[in-house]
Amino acid sequence: MGFFPFYFLLLAFISGCDSVVSGAKDILVTPATPIASVPAPKNTSKKPNTSRYAALEAEIHAKINQYRQSQNLPPLTLDPRISEQARLHSQAMASGKATFSHDGFEKRVDAIAKSIPYRSAGENLAYNQGYRKPVDQAVEGWLNSPGHYKNIVGDFDVTGVGVVKTPQGRYYFTQIFIRRAKYGIF
Repeated sequence: MGFFPFYFLLLAFISGCDSVVSGAKDILVTPATPIASVPAPKNTSKKPNTSRYAALEAEIHAKINQYRQSQNLPPLTLDPRISEQARLHSQAMASGKATFSHDGFEKRVDAIAKSIPYRSAGENLAYNQGYRKPVDQAVEGWLNSPGHYKNIVGDFDVTGVGVVKTPQGRYYFTQIFIRRAKYGIF
């Protein structure tokens, strides 16, 4: 094949009133301002997913929901506003504008919070290269990692997924998990 498989995972978990956990680093993160109501997604004439890798993103979403169902957990609703932030982060990592890390996660969550009031948020990242089924490899890695697993089975109700592939064949995956605030209350 010529490529050695590369695989790396990171985790960040943000709670609206708790802390970010990334290794030993703790940062307090809370929603910027309470929002009185939860706005409904706007109807647009645009396609809901304009990603070049929409099929891979949908596959991740389906596999995560299949796993949640096997654990008697409710499915996560895929939200294009969250997927946009996930996709932007995957693109930034793939292009070298951002390191493979959760740096900027607070900004991604703040951007999401402009349209989706949240109580908690989490993020799973992965990259891999040289696999025939890169989505399977990423999801399997997340399920076998305690921190990533915690996000997958966490008390979240909406998600977004972003996948980007570099010209060299490396896939970058970002999945953001959100627990919406009820009635604008955290």
